[in-house]
Amino acid sequence: QVQLVESGGGLVQPGGSLRLSCTGPTSIFRSHEMHWYRQAPGKQRELVASITSGGTENYADSVKGRFTILMDNPRRMMYLKMNNLTSEDTAVYYCNAEFRGPKLEAIDEHWGQGTKVTVSS
Repeated sequence: QVQLVESGGGLVQPGGSLRLSCTGPTSIFRSHEMHWYRQAPGKQRELVASITSGGTENYADSVKGRFTILMDNPRRMMYLKMNNLTSEDTAVYYCNAEFRGPKLEAIDEHWGQGTKVTVSS
């Protein structure tokens, strides 16, 4: 099983910024749709940001305008730049890569281990 690896989590003050990183195989970064998910304590995992292999970005309403998903394929890196963080952003953040077939069936999927972000004063 191919493993994605996240890093960059930690403790940050409200209003602060943080950049999360995710790395994996070149083949995945070039062909898969990439996502950032998060799971807050006691809550369901939610999708916060995604980017297609063509570069189209989508964001959850709760993070729109504050978070930016970035790809650096030559370096096999994906980033989530988070600005103006609030306590509501406290969660474990996961990177995900998904490849779908012609009928949008799941063909390949990979997850990272997660990195914890705590926003607190």
